[in-house]
Amino acid sequence: MTDVKKTSTVGRRAVILEKLEKDGQVDVLSLASELQVSDVTIRNDLIRLEQKNMLIRARGGAIKIDRVGIDVALSDKNKQHYEEKRRIGKAAAGLVEDGDTIILDSGSTTMEIARNLSNVHNLTVITNALNVANQMADHQHANVIIPGGFLRKNSLSLVGGAAEENFKNYFCDKLFLAVDGFSTDHGLSTPNVEEAHLNRVMIEISKQVVVVADSSKFHRRSFAFIAPITEVDIVVTDADIPLDDRKKLENAGIKVIIV
Repeated sequence: MTDVKKTSTVGRRAVILEKLEKDGQVDVLSLASELQVSDVTIRNDLIRLEQKNMLIRARGGAIKIDRVGIDVALSDKNKQHYEEKRRIGKAAAGLVEDGDTIILDSGSTTMEIARNLSNVHNLTVITNALNVANQMADHQHANVIIPGGFLRKNSLSLVGGAAEENFKNYFCDKLFLAVDGFSTDHGLSTPNVEEAHLNRVMIEISKQVVVVADSSKFHRRSFAFIAPITEVDIVVTDADIPLDDRKKLENAGIKVIIV
């Protein structure tokens, strides 16, 4: 390792990206030791690289942004693109009407929807997300249904055959679906196969499918395929959505709401 790489900001960040390309992930302590700089310096490097969409910060380090199988913990997802998710959640909640029966999928963005439903009356919410159910427990005018299943600790969601069979007992007005990957060519995707199976059941029992996804999810493909974009009715996203993707969605008859 050259002295330039140890001391130069550009060189140091190049080393970080090289290690990410090779190993798929890096951690702050190892980088600080190898590059002979402070933890604070490395964290600042990771923040700057994340702002350029070159990595995702998670669990004391970072992961490579294009690894399709990465299943990021909900606690880490909550930190990513928070302002965009907050605006998306508020706008999506505005689509919910008094008397609706809705599904709130697991995810940090759907949690933001749950936080904005306090003024909706006679509402029924079906969710497989424990954090969403906990949020809705304080809602004075909502019935909350939690299907059974196995707990996925990364996402605080219930999945598996039992959850799928329970969902099939219902019919819903609107599904609010959060995704990890959104490709206008290849469809919606998520890192976990069981989540993908359950999401397909949710789509089947819903009259209207609303995808909530910040712009960082576009041009990304995760491990497990959920559905093609032809299954989607509305997309709620932020203003940084690629223009080509917005046009493709609108040309396919999908309503795009920009926040």
